[in-house]
Amino acid sequence: MNGNMKVYLIGAGPGDPDLITVKGLRLLQEADVVMYTDSLVSEALVAKAKPEAEVIKSAGLELHEMVGIMVDRVRAGKMVARVHTGDPSVFGAIMEQVALLKKEGVGAEVVPGVSSVFAAAAAIGAELTIPELTQTLILTRAEGRTPVPELEKLRDLAAHHTTIALFLSATLVRKVVSELREAGWSIDTPVAVVQRATWPDQLVIRTTVGELEAQMREHGIRSHAMILAGWALDPDIHGKEQYRSKLYDKTFTHRFRRGVKE
Repeated sequence: MNGNMKVYLIGAGPGDPDLITVKGLRLLQEADVVMYTDSLVSEALVAKAKPEAEVIKSAGLELHEMVGIMVDRVRAGKMVARVHTGDPSVFGAIMEQVALLKKEGVGAEVVPGVSSVFAAAAAIGAELTIPELTQTLILTRAEGRTPVPELEKLRDLAAHHTTIALFLSATLVRKVVSELREAGWSIDTPVAVVQRATWPDQLVIRTTVGELEAQMREHGIRSHAMILAGWALDPDIHGKEQYRSKLYDKTFTHRFRRGVKE
């Protein structure tokens, strides 16, 4: 019997197999059983499991089947790695797995991963928080078949005019544009769409709120896409000196360096 009695919930990162953490890769390589989201996690990453490991695809399984398999293997003394795309804590659907595991007396350890939101930002070389422009990033999704809480409607969140990262919203672009406009966003507000960030077939679109729907339709993007919106996504933001961080300003004093007056 495995005295450890827990499952490792590992964030695989956005797609590139090199973007898993060192800890996540070590646990993956040590695991006796690897269950992974085969529609989203790189086969090249799963191939790093030890040759004798049992590899289980989870896309065709429902919740109780998945948890039942994990519990069975853990009770048999096996080390189980459940591999999720991106970071498990953001739209990772881990809460229900952890709850059912707990009912069976099995614990869970979450190992963070690189979220697709940060992979998308990296793909376009963007900083999502710009001093004196926006210092807040909202991670959310548009309301579709799954409702969102009443106080988290996109138009209400967008009223803050911060940078917004939209998960799971590629099929709801018309709604996204409508709610951004209702929140006072201008049609020329910059938007970046990154489909399959860090995968070999990654696609990047630089557009605006006004052109977003047409651009998504033109490129046939309906899934696996991160939508980033806000003025931090302005492709020319790097050349605007009024939005420079004070951290490296020679006149700015902080605990490690005394500023020098001009």
